[in-house]
Amino acid sequence: MAYDLDHMSQNIPQTLLNLLPSKVLDLCKQRVLSKGEMLFKQGAKPETLFYIVSGEAVLSRISSHGESTILQRRKTGFLSEASLLSEKYHCDAFATQSGLAITIPIQTIHNALKESDFAIKWVALLSREIMRLRTQSERLGLKDIKSKLLHLIETEGTQGTLTLQSDFKSLASEIGVTHEALYRTISALEKDGTLIKTLNSLQLAQKKGC
Repeated sequence: MAYDLDHMSQNIPQTLLNLLPSKVLDLCKQRVLSKGEMLFKQGAKPETLFYIVSGEAVLSRISSHGESTILQRRKTGFLSEASLLSEKYHCDAFATQSGLAITIPIQTIHNALKESDFAIKWVALLSREIMRLRTQSERLGLKDIKSKLLHLIETEGTQGTLTLQSDFKSLASEIGVTHEALYRTISALEKDGTLIKTLNSLQLAQKKGC
């Protein structure tokens, strides 16, 4: 049965309407995100699940050497699904671009997972996320920056074009390299005709004869 949005002030994305039981949707809230805003801190008890509607948010962890590593980047979808069954957050989360999120109390998700229909939908969602993370892991395992960058464009871009939602420094962090090294690699790929760079995108150049 379709969920009646009229009794809610929030604009819930259709993805959530299709996934969540009505008693969970009742407790969803809309949250405006500001660039740089902290959503949660490492070590805190998870109480809220975030669904990013627009903008961008990331999970970040600081290494013992003081270097920041991006563990997850979300422009649309759930952020930190793994925290659903954790006693504490294992990283920080913050907004890298202004936007909108839907917040869902984690306890209501726990209760709803006892219902088989929702549980199956949730498992399907997590399966898709596992496939995405495997692709990300494959990319991080590549030895050189050129391979990592081209892999990112091919797997995350559309028809050979990767549109940036943030900036090139964030992109460097996402593939685990310094921004200086990324800039040098992009410049080299531009010079040999492999890549076309704009202010907010990277595009694979079409090979001659194709």
